[in-house]
Amino acid sequence: MTEGADAGRRRRSSYAQRRAERAKVDDPAEVLDAAARYLEARPRSVTEVRRRLTTMGFRAELVDGAVTRLAGMGYLDDEAFARSWVASRDRARPRGEHALRRELQLKGVDRGVVDAVLDEREDGGGGEGEFVTADEAAAERLLAKKLPSLLREPDPRRRLQKAYGVLARNGFPPDVCSTVSRRALAEPTVDEPST
Repeated sequence: MTEGADAGRRRRSSYAQRRAERAKVDDPAEVLDAAARYLEARPRSVTEVRRRLTTMGFRAELVDGAVTRLAGMGYLDDEAFARSWVASRDRARPRGEHALRRELQLKGVDRGVVDAVLDEREDGGGGEGEFVTADEAAAERLLAKKLPSLLREPDPRRRLQKAYGVLARNGFPPDVCSTVSRRALAEPTVDEPST
C-alpha cells in the first residue's frame, strides 16, 4: 500500500464523526445546500427531505428552516411530487392504485393529497372507446410489455395464471387482474406460437 493511500484513509471520517460535525453546524445555508443536493437526483416529498437531513445529523430547527425555505421557493410540494410520481409510474412501471397509494404513503405524502392525486388519475382514465379505468389502462400497458414472455408459455391456462400473477404483484386489484389478463390474452397476436 502506498503512503498516500494510507494517509487518505486516515483523513476520511466515519459516519458518526460526520453526523457529530453536522450537529454543530449553525449556518442555515449549509443545511439548505445539503437539501438542494438531495433534490438534484429527482423530486422528493417534504418528509423524505426532512428525514434525510435529520439522518445526516443536522439540528431540527435548521432542518425545519431549510424545508420551509424550499417549500416557499417551490422546490418542495407534496402534491406536485405525488402527481409526478404517479405519472412516472404510469408511464414507465405501471402500478395499481393500491401499490401507488402504498408507495406515496411510504414517501410521507399526506393521505388527503394521495386521495386527490389518485382521483385525478381515475378521472383522466386512459382508455379509448369503452370505459376503461386508470388501473385497467395501466394494467394493459404492463401486460403489453410482458406479453412476449407470457406468450412463450404453451399452456393457455398457465399463461393466464402468469398474467394474473404479474398484475397482482404490481398492486392491481383481483377484478382488474382477471379482466385485463383475459382481455390481453384473448386478443389474437401475430407472435403467438402455434400449439
